[in-house]
Amino acid sequence: MKRLLIQGLIATFSWLLAGPVLGQGGISLNKIVAKVDNYYVLKSDLEEAYQSYVGQNQTPPQKCQLLESLVINKMMLAKADIDSVVVDDKLVDSELDARMSYMIQQFGSEKNIVEAYGKSLEMLKSELRQQVKDQKVVQKMQQKITDDVKVTPREVRKFFDSIPRDSLPYMPAEVEVGQIVRYAKPTKEQKDALRQRLLDIKKRVQAGEDFAALAKEFSEDVGSAQNGGDLGYAKRGMMVAPFEGAALKLKPNEMSDVVESDFGLHLIQLLDTRGAEYHARHILLRPDYNRLDTNEPTHFLDSLRTLIKADSIKFEKAARDFSEDKTSADAGGLLRDPQSGSSRLAMDGSMEYALFTLLDTMTVGSISAPLPYRTEDGKSAVRLLYFKSKVQPHTADFKLDFEKLQNIVLANKKNRAIDDWFRKSVGDVYITVDPEYQGCRIFGTSQASAAGTSGGGE
Repeated sequence: MKRLLIQGLIATFSWLLAGPVLGQGGISLNKIVAKVDNYYVLKSDLEEAYQSYVGQNQTPPQKCQLLESLVINKMMLAKADIDSVVVDDKLVDSELDARMSYMIQQFGSEKNIVEAYGKSLEMLKSELRQQVKDQKVVQKMQQKITDDVKVTPREVRKFFDSIPRDSLPYMPAEVEVGQIVRYAKPTKEQKDALRQRLLDIKKRVQAGEDFAALAKEFSEDVGSAQNGGDLGYAKRGMMVAPFEGAALKLKPNEMSDVVESDFGLHLIQLLDTRGAEYHARHILLRPDYNRLDTNEPTHFLDSLRTLIKADSIKFEKAARDFSEDKTSADAGGLLRDPQSGSSRLAMDGSMEYALFTLLDTMTVGSISAPLPYRTEDGKSAVRLLYFKSKVQPHTADFKLDFEKLQNIVLANKKNRAIDDWFRKSVGDVYITVDPEYQGCRIFGTSQASAAGTSGGGE
């Protein structure tokens, strides 16, 4: 069962893999099937997009539809180059850290990821960074295109009235839930013990022992440990900031002091630099995440709960002031649907099971005792939950469901705005599609006759 789970997750995260990919009969899936200026769509991209639907038990669109979506993304990247649209590196790093943490949670451990891919987490992260950056650029382009799109209440009413009354959907129960989160942290004693172990290893290297041999013996970064801690050449910006900052201060063959990052504690040795790249190796030690101290956050939240129940402080203010989950803290602790952004969450199978079962035992207006839980990015934490409100199951109603209806109308208008942009911009880029997909209708017109396109293959 564990092997099947890992295989399924490998399929889900297949876009992380590099190198040639073979399909049935040994045909390379890394054949270029479309080109938009200097951006390419590979056959493997098309297959992975198709399999992502299959893996989620959804009916995949036609291959031509998937190809059009991929070409559209590449077109946005090409237009971003033309229009000088860029994204902040800090935003990319933040998203990258979240994705790596999510992977660790889904695979069960860092060791499972390393064994599945045969690469260290640092190398996987460096390979994923450009893809994350491209996705952020596409999002920024979409935002730029749709910034002026607005929806009026009259448009929402018109949309609602256009739905036959016997076709109105039945809405599940919905709830508003707030949280105040405090993360469990390694104790000073735990970090001091790891720091001392690394300092002892550093002394052994300085006394003449081989860094690579010690990395193989002690490093908990399994992927690089088997290579003596070697991380290969990395471009600036690929590694987490504390690691890179320490590595770039070193001279070749020099070792750092102990460096702390989100991955744990590192002893780093710089091997070489060439232009904007640097070559380093490291020994990584991590605290035992199953033994993090939850006593302090539990006591803190228990005291805070007492103050909230005594009305000495409102839950919303307490969340803003004290919650360490900044996303929900900024909204007064309210959890939001990741797709719609609404504070009303469907109380059905889409809800986190532990949250669903807990709310089923709570009454509206109540606050839970401090509860241990694991965050989406795999951190150990404790939280208070506030059951703010509940809407009973009902047939879709204009007033009750105005926000949802508004989001549907807004999404439709944004899609039309993006379609218009594509039709106007397609002549600004050079698109070629492989003859195998010549029959696909890119942007609603045959490839051979589309403005700014050519039927030539690569």
